[in-house]
Amino acid sequence: MKKSTRTLLALGLATSLGLMSACGGGGDAGSDESADTGPAFTTNATGDLSAWGFENADEVGTSRLDYAKQKLNGVSIKIDATAFDAQKFTTRAASGEVPDVVQMDRRLVGTYAAQGLIRPLDTCFSAHGVDPKSQYYPSVVDDVTYDQKLWAVPQFYQPPAIILNQRVMEKAGVTAADIDTSKPDALLAAAGKMYVASGGNPETLGFDPVATGQSELWILGLGGQLIDAEGVPTLDNPANAKALSFLKQLMDAQGGYAKVKSFTDSFDTFGEKNQYVADQVGAQVNAQWYVNVLTPYVKDVQISAVPFKNADGQPFTVAGGTSFVIPTAAKNPDAACAWAVNLTSQDAWMAAGAARAKTIAGTPGAINTGLFTGSPAADQAIRSEYVKESDNTGFNETIATYYDVVSTGKSYGASPAGQQIQTEVQNAITSTLLGTKEPDAALADAQTSAMRAYNQVAG
Repeated sequence: MKKSTRTLLALGLATSLGLMSACGGGGDAGSDESADTGPAFTTNATGDLSAWGFENADEVGTSRLDYAKQKLNGVSIKIDATAFDAQKFTTRAASGEVPDVVQMDRRLVGTYAAQGLIRPLDTCFSAHGVDPKSQYYPSVVDDVTYDQKLWAVPQFYQPPAIILNQRVMEKAGVTAADIDTSKPDALLAAAGKMYVASGGNPETLGFDPVATGQSELWILGLGGQLIDAEGVPTLDNPANAKALSFLKQLMDAQGGYAKVKSFTDSFDTFGEKNQYVADQVGAQVNAQWYVNVLTPYVKDVQISAVPFKNADGQPFTVAGGTSFVIPTAAKNPDAACAWAVNLTSQDAWMAAGAARAKTIAGTPGAINTGLFTGSPAADQAIRSEYVKESDNTGFNETIATYYDVVSTGKSYGASPAGQQIQTEVQNAITSTLLGTKEPDAALADAQTSAMRAYNQVAG
C-alpha cells in the first residue's frame, strides 16, 4: 500500500488514508481476489449504476447508450453528462463519493492507475470473454496499459493526418508529394511557396503543423520519445529537440509563432468560412473528426489528404481517444464493467454506424466519413456497410487516407506523470517557438518538472 499512501500525501489528501488502505492500487490482476485490486469482476450486473461521461452526446453516443441499457436490463443507470474535470475526479475519488464508471482521455489513465484511484480491468475483460489484444488496435491497448495491467476500456481512436487545400497548392505549384514530413527541407520549401502575407501578417499559411495541439505527434514521428518502457518521462531525450527545432523553423518562415497563432486563432474552424473555404491554409494537420466538420461545405472546398510520415518516410500516426475507467471506490464495479464493455462491443458500434448513416441520409449532400472506434473489426465493418464512394474525389481520398493510417498508430504511452508530461511538452514547445528558450533548454526544464510529478506519484 506504499504507492497509494505516497499518492495521497502528494495530493494533500491525508484524510482519505482509510479509504485508500482498503482499496488501493497495485497487486496481481490475475488473482481472484487481492487486498490491492479488490475482488475479481463478475458478470453479475444488477442494482444502481452511476456514470460520468457522454457530454453533449450525438447519435453515435445515444445509440450506444440505448444498446447498453438494453443489455443491462436489470440495472438502473444514472449519467452525469458533464465534461471530465481532473480536480473534481481526484477529490471525489478520495472522499469515496465517486461514480461507478468515468469517461476520460486515455492520456490520463496511467496517472490515476499509479495513484491507486482506479481499478485494473484484466478480470473485467476476461469475465465478459473479451480479448483486448484482438478487439482493439495495439496502440490503443498500449495507451491503457501500465505496470503490465489494463486500466481502462478504450473507445474511439482519432488518428491525425494532413488535409490538403488543393486550390492553394495548385496556385503555388505545389503537389501532394511535396507535403512530406519526413523531408523537412522540402516541406519548408513547399510551405514557403504557399505562404502569403500582407503587411507582415499571414493571409495564407503554407503549412499549419498545429504545433502546440499536435506537438507530441511531431516529437514521436521524428524519432523522439516521451516516456520509457516503465513510464518514466524522457522529455530531455536528444532526439526530441529535432521536432522543436523544425517547428520553430516552420513558424519563423511564416511570420513567426506569435503572428501565426494570432492568425489561426481567428479561423472560423467550425463555420462556413473555415480555413479551407477561405483558403487560409495550404495544408494542415488534423484529426479524423475534422473531415466531418468539412462535409457540409463540400461544394466550397477542394481537399485531399496525405499521411504524416515518420523520419523513415513511413506513414505514422498516434492513438488519441477516450476510455472508461472504474474508480477504486466504485460501489457497483460489476455493473460498471458490463456497461463499459457493452458500450464498446461490435454490436454497439454497428448500432452507432446505423444511427450515423440515418442522420447522413437525411442531410442532402452529406458524406459518410466512417467511425474510428478503437476496434479494427468495428471500423472495417462500418466502413464496408456505410462508407460509400461519393462523387467528390478529394473527399474520397481524404477518407481513405485516414483509414490507411489508423493501423500505423503509436501509443503516447502510459505514465504516472501523464498529465504533467502533456503540460510540460506544451510549455517547452511554446517557449521554443517564441524564442525565449533553445529547444534543449526548454526540454531540460520540462523534464525536471515532469520528473518531479513522476516522483510524487511513483516514488
